[in-house]
Amino acid sequence: MQKTFDVTAFGAAGDGTTLDTAALQKAIDTASASTGGGAQKARVLLPGKKKFLVGCLTLRSNIDFHLADDAELLVSTIRSDYHDSSHGSHGGDGPGVLVGENLQNLSFSGTGVINGRSPDFMDHYEAANEWWRPKSWRPRLILLTGCSDLEMHALTIKDAPSWTVHLLGCQRVLIDGITIANQLDVPNCDGIDPDHCQDVEIKNCRITCGDDGVVIKTTRQPPGTPDYGPSENIRVSDCIIQTQDSCLKLGTESVSDMCNIRFERCQLLDGCRGICIQLRDEGNVSNIEFRDITFQSRYFSDPWWGRGEGISFTAIPRTAGAALGKISDVRVINVTGRCENSSRIDGSPESRISDVLFDNVHLTLDRWTKYKGGLFDNRPTKAIPDIEPHGTPAFFVRHADNVTLKNCRADWGKNVPDYFSHAIEVVECGNFRSPGFVGTAAHPDRDPPIYQVVRKAIRVPLKTTFE
Repeated sequence: MQKTFDVTAFGAAGDGTTLDTAALQKAIDTASASTGGGAQKARVLLPGKKKFLVGCLTLRSNIDFHLADDAELLVSTIRSDYHDSSHGSHGGDGPGVLVGENLQNLSFSGTGVINGRSPDFMDHYEAANEWWRPKSWRPRLILLTGCSDLEMHALTIKDAPSWTVHLLGCQRVLIDGITIANQLDVPNCDGIDPDHCQDVEIKNCRITCGDDGVVIKTTRQPPGTPDYGPSENIRVSDCIIQTQDSCLKLGTESVSDMCNIRFERCQLLDGCRGICIQLRDEGNVSNIEFRDITFQSRYFSDPWWGRGEGISFTAIPRTAGAALGKISDVRVINVTGRCENSSRIDGSPESRISDVLFDNVHLTLDRWTKYKGGLFDNRPTKAIPDIEPHGTPAFFVRHADNVTLKNCRADWGKNVPDYFSHAIEVVECGNFRSPGFVGTAAHPDRDPPIYQVVRKAIRVPLKTTFE
């Protein structure tokens, strides 16, 4: 029978104003010790109808951190209520709230709320850029490093001041049915970040956040940090995501490989990019699949990375001459979206993208926001212009090999500006095919449906129709 440790029995007031960190930490430590290191979990119970104010809590192995009913965990806004940890500084300028390192058999459950109180960590609103500017520090909410056999179920996390759930070097993770409800105009408040993680499943989640929704990374770690390996064997399914950055993303931090990753049956309600791979470092990205996904992608204000690209796969050096890996073996199947910019398969002379299949991808390009168009967003890079003036074809392929658009379609909406162009534009691509393609140019009296650069700086319209 599972043992339960009610935090109020350890002195937690639960009134929302008394700092309850010490009481909750004692309950966590006692619960973990009671298991004797075995596989049985002990429950740390935060009872309903109470609000628990905390700074940094160090989690332990073999516990279920349970927020019952409408219990609320409130984040302290006082810097001295937090201790600095060895978990690095990714995703924010301060420590974490719920942290753990080298733990096993840890879970989060319940229908309660973790409240990150992001408005209290913001300094001012920049009306010109349409986002909040943070104060000098802000905590991440959940930061787990080198942990295994983790589960997270049902709870709600809201108003994260920076990254919401950061998993660094974790294995065998299940995140099922959680809700993340962050402010859309707060930068760096990513939803879920598996980073150097293996064997992860994320499903049935509802994510609203200003920055990337679900983003898989392999970040560069400080010298002396353990080698956490690649991010691999990850599945994301049946999630609903809204953001002002990328909804589903790999990168930009990509110093180790990312492979064997599948995204499926997701609804991407709004974002700067729907589906995104941003390779900027020396890791390789391979065996990636996006399947049965709907999306909407649009322009936002200038500080947000992304310019409404529906699908964006880019391999660009972070700096001139820097090491750069390769993107290969990517499949996009049964994907439909409305977008304000092209879908890009866009490598570089340093790293050509290869073996990409779009199968039954249907794009509708339109313009409905107020922001300047006719741009590609290459950030982050100092090797080439970060914002590139460019016309807007439906599908754009550059510096790539073995690319197939099978049974794909391009339609144009009601607002078709002058810089909207071809159904497909191909630049320096080897073995490009488009069997079963349906679509015309945005301005068919001016442009051919396919436009191809056969050699550098020479544009030749293809006289043939689609395959």
